[in-house]
Amino acid sequence: DTLWDLAIAEMEKRENPDDDNVKPGEVWEKSILFMGNKNGGKTTIILRCLEREESPKPTLALEYAFGRRARRHNTPKDVAHFWELGGGTSLVELIRIPITSRNIRSFAVVLVLDLSKPHELWTTMESLLQVTRNHVNKILTKLEKTNPEVVAEIKRRMWNNLQRDHPDYALVDPFPIPLVIIGSKYDIFQEFDSEMRKIISKTLRFVSHYYGASLVFTSKSEALLLKARALINHLAFGYDKSKSVSVDPSKPLFIPAGLDSMSQIGPPPASDSDLGKMRANTPLELWKKVFEKTFPPKSFCDLQDTKDPAQDSQYAEYEVDVMRAQKNQELEQYKRNASKSWKEMDFDSD
Repeated sequence: DTLWDLAIAEMEKRENPDDDNVKPGEVWEKSILFMGNKNGGKTTIILRCLEREESPKPTLALEYAFGRRARRHNTPKDVAHFWELGGGTSLVELIRIPITSRNIRSFAVVLVLDLSKPHELWTTMESLLQVTRNHVNKILTKLEKTNPEVVAEIKRRMWNNLQRDHPDYALVDPFPIPLVIIGSKYDIFQEFDSEMRKIISKTLRFVSHYYGASLVFTSKSEALLLKARALINHLAFGYDKSKSVSVDPSKPLFIPAGLDSMSQIGPPPASDSDLGKMRANTPLELWKKVFEKTFPPKSFCDLQDTKDPAQDSQYAEYEVDVMRAQKNQELEQYKRNASKSWKEMDFDSD
């Protein structure tokens, strides 16, 4: 190869850092699932990534959008599939629809946590990540029987952000697919007491580092949205991964995966005596206990979406709604008639 050939090959490798199998001229496809707190800002972030100037609407269940980008002039555009899970934690089982064995190699998750609701934070995060991880692991277990090379490649990628000589290599448990954690509504969060901000920031730093995830705080501010967009574009289109880091708790956090450490994060924010009283089997469990001591969680039932999706005005369809109203009336009439007939029946007491 000439020097020019080597330079071209190196540029193509940099432009596709996560997929060595994409050849020049081929289109690559990535899929990203956005999930998190209800009304946490997921739709706003997606619209900003897709450069769409429209007002966000509430997400009913599972919604889909896509974006296209060209790596260079006169090349086919790559495609990113964006899935958004609505309803907070109430519809988490729907993740089975977008995450399949066919796209698991090119799938990533963006978890959007509402910083203005710290009492919901851990429960939401734990519920969504546990169900997603269990589903992905089931896919990998089945896939290993038919295509062990693909599974080995996915597991290798899990550790890509952490070098073997990293001091925390034996202390973390990377998520099976790429993960970005976004703390939204930073504009409200920054008005919190400094001690509260410190606890939330340190906890999310630990969780992100433990799962091998990137972490970014954002709001409706254009500058902060651009930082979140940079991480998402890396997942969706293979854009260069940012190397900048911001860990100052008085400022919005921005920490790409693998650029933090347990020593920099420090111990859980609790006194030695309190830590000594807490029984935990894993570091993650210990941080959970410390966090929930300051921010007692809402019950899982409180996080469920109780609104009837059929009554959502944004999905109104005149013909369907008229027929539904008619069927509801018929059902009520049937109930009344059935009730009368049962009352008029003569039952033999013998």
